[in-house]
Amino acid sequence: MRVLEVFLAFLGLGLTSFGGPLAHLGYFHQALVRRRGWLSEVAYAQLLALAQALPGPTSSQVGMALGLFRAGPLGALAAWLGFTLPSALLLYLVGVGLEAFSPPPGLSQGLKVLALAVVAQALGQMAQGLAPDRPRLAIAFLTAVLLTLWPQGQLPALLLAGVLGLFLPMAPPPPPSLRALSPRAGALAFLVFLGLGLLLRALAPLGPLWAFLEALYTSGALVFGGGHVVLPLLKEPLVPEFLDAGTFLAGYGAAQAVPGPLFSLAAFLGAKAHLGLPSPLAALLALLALFLPGALLLLAALPFWAHLGQILALRRALMGVNAGVVGLLLAALYDPLFLEAVRGKGDFALALGLFGLLRLGLPPWALALLGATLGAFFL
Repeated sequence: MRVLEVFLAFLGLGLTSFGGPLAHLGYFHQALVRRRGWLSEVAYAQLLALAQALPGPTSSQVGMALGLFRAGPLGALAAWLGFTLPSALLLYLVGVGLEAFSPPPGLSQGLKVLALAVVAQALGQMAQGLAPDRPRLAIAFLTAVLLTLWPQGQLPALLLAGVLGLFLPMAPPPPPSLRALSPRAGALAFLVFLGLGLLLRALAPLGPLWAFLEALYTSGALVFGGGHVVLPLLKEPLVPEFLDAGTFLAGYGAAQAVPGPLFSLAAFLGAKAHLGLPSPLAALLALLALFLPGALLLLAALPFWAHLGQILALRRALMGVNAGVVGLLLAALYDPLFLEAVRGKGDFALALGLFGLLRLGLPPWALALLGATLGAFFL
């Protein structure tokens, strides 16, 4: 019954995880690493580092990998379904007739403040395990400084952290294995990734449905840096060919106000694109086209990531990368989370209160409800 356990755990997260991919990683850490013990701190940090290095929706890739480790391939599918279903359904409903969807500004603001508190909690917990000494703490702070000045440089900053890790004085033991697939399965996933891309590219001239799916698949295969980066990648091929700019931006705005992955915007796009299909089927195909490249690349990389982790020099580099992940979260705590969430004393006071309740053990769904309610009435 582990597949059902994974689905229910991620369904709960999909209903309460507001704030974008970095906040999602904080929710995953709190619910699945700290509370349920599905992975160790070190293995979770390795997974974060791998997802940061791959194109695709970072938090969804981490979620699928957690499901994979817990319950095999069906667990990966269950994790994706549970985490994506709430936001995809809401955005589909917006697409088919709820254009007036406009949440109170204070409600959205309260959820942004909650995301700030969640990431702050995750940062403190991860720093204890991944940057517990001066050398690794120095790498974490250097990474945070670089990413504060250059927010788009996540991959180069983590690569630098890995290089600095080669000079760490300690000799770490082999890390916990992330192996959940054989190298043959990983190679097959990569071939499927390439084959689908080439097939959709060949079919795109044959009709609007294929051109639409090819645009989403290509965007999903190229996006680095989280869900927000997918906006310009999608806008260029879809506007005005399939929908007008105002409709596109309205869907993107709605995606900011729902929990779960920003890539669920695909359900809205499929519902609005007039592809000659029933709108539920169009939304489902759009979701698959946007999410599938990142999922296949994750499955392709995981087996080889595990093998490489057995090399001593790379183990040292991974220690540096793990410390760099702490720096990445520290930089994200300021930009975008603090900059977007804290506009004055009231916002900061709410953030402190929610952080305290989180530390005291209040569950995420209750925090989400409390943050949204207080934000709607007082912010």
